[in-house]
Amino acid sequence: MSTNLVVTITELWRRGYPLARDVIFYDLSLRMAGRLGRTPAGHRYVRVAQDILLIAIGTGMVVDAVYGL
Repeated sequence: MSTNLVVTITELWRRGYPLARDVIFYDLSLRMAGRLGRTPAGHRYVRVAQDILLIAIGTGMVVDAVYGL
């Protein structure tokens, strides 16, 4: 008897789309934020799971990301 295992990976975020309202994110430590450099005006860095995202403050749009830290 053969069984198929289907694994679904839910994306917590996608570049070019707003961060979903139910996604939990955290501010970066000052040390980590300092390593990444200044953000463009109207943006901030946040951590979602093991990823660091650059998001637009007004819209929550994910502009850029550093994966798997």
